[in-house]
Amino acid sequence: MAHVSPYLNFDGTCEAAFNFYRSVFNGEFMNGIMRFSSMPEHCKPGDEDLVMHVALTIPGGNTIMGSDFPDSMGEFKKGNDFSLAISAESEEEARRLFDALGTGGAVDMPLDKAPWGALFGQLKDQYGITWAVNYQYEPIPQH
Repeated sequence: MAHVSPYLNFDGTCEAAFNFYRSVFNGEFMNGIMRFSSMPEHCKPGDEDLVMHVALTIPGGNTIMGSDFPDSMGEFKKGNDFSLAISAESEEEARRLFDALGTGGAVDMPLDKAPWGALFGQLKDQYGITWAVNYQYEPIPQH
């Protein structure tokens, strides 16, 4: 069964926020902090040091994830500062969930192979909630 986690977006303060959350929850970063510079083909000038992805495990088996929201991704504002991230257990499950959640909604990023070794897609459901569906084919590279 898929695991759902909150995904928080920040206006350049993701690293500080997640260091704070780590101290509050006594959690650990999974795979460290991935920066936009780790994928130069997707990095705009000035975004190199921003956080592309971080995941923090917290007690109770929960995970919170986050990233910075650079200008190249659009305007950061209340309402696009979070989404729900689904970690599917199989490619088939990822496709089924993406298709079902997309019914009556709008696809922001089609479900496709991503540079971090996953099948990934993002959409807004018919109620305006953003969902990011990820099935990790191979481990996330360490940088």
